[in-house]
Amino acid sequence: MEKPTDKTVHGFATDAAMYLRSKIVEAAVESNAPVEIPEIAIVLGSGLGSLVDKVENKLTIPFSDVPHMRMTTQRLHAGNFVIGKLGGKQVIVLQGRLHLYEGYSSRIVVFPVFILHMLGVKTLILTNASGGINLTYSVGDIVAVSDHINFMGVNPLRGDIEMGRKALFPDMTDTYTPRLRELACEQAKACGIDLHEGVYIGVAGPSLETPAEIRAFRVLGADLVGMSTVLEAIAARDCKMDILALSLVTNMAAGVLDEPISGEEIVATAKRRATDLGNLIEGIVANV
Repeated sequence: MEKPTDKTVHGFATDAAMYLRSKIVEAAVESNAPVEIPEIAIVLGSGLGSLVDKVENKLTIPFSDVPHMRMTTQRLHAGNFVIGKLGGKQVIVLQGRLHLYEGYSSRIVVFPVFILHMLGVKTLILTNASGGINLTYSVGDIVAVSDHINFMGVNPLRGDIEMGRKALFPDMTDTYTPRLRELACEQAKACGIDLHEGVYIGVAGPSLETPAEIRAFRVLGADLVGMSTVLEAIAARDCKMDILALSLVTNMAAGVLDEPISGEEIVATAKRRATDLGNLIEGIVANV
């Protein structure tokens, strides 16, 4: 499998999008249904892959089948494109994502976003599992990301001259679309979910943060910390997508509680709240 580079990412993303489109058309012809190319995409974070159970008339395409697409090495990420109906809308769901901590470059991490852009996606819903920095948060809380701090040390647009960018320096003022956050708040109330808003700081990982780092991040204004989402949001913003990010607090960050962080706790919390998050996303999609 070829590796996306600065000089070829546009063509590689086009190849991948054309492959996905061909599979969508094939499935529609086989079922004698109209061809619907999704304009809404959802990226599922660690432990949140069960949302695909809500998708109807599923077409599942492994990452490994898509030209130039890399496979996730994270065991909590299945690594599939799942296409079908959710909330009455045609969607494409990424059951897993790629991360810097897997050894991938920032360009490869956001390559799926470029594919979605070439496919015609207009709205991107990102989800993630995060550590809570804000002392008013509790494990299991769901937070709509209002802004982010890129502490990953890289930017996926660096050296990019191919993606049809109209601005040399893309404006990141409203990266997370305000009207989508408003919609998320409305749907959360309808679902009986207490939805918070907060700032997410993205770090490279894979080690979890130290208590001193968490104290520093709190001073910087971060409410949540995680190892994903930020680079995808930057790429999606550059592609003129509307973006919503929903973060599930699966654990309190280092030093917040006087106890070590348990990987088992993170997974258990994600599974416990996956249904609520899924219901929330379904309501949002239905009303986009």
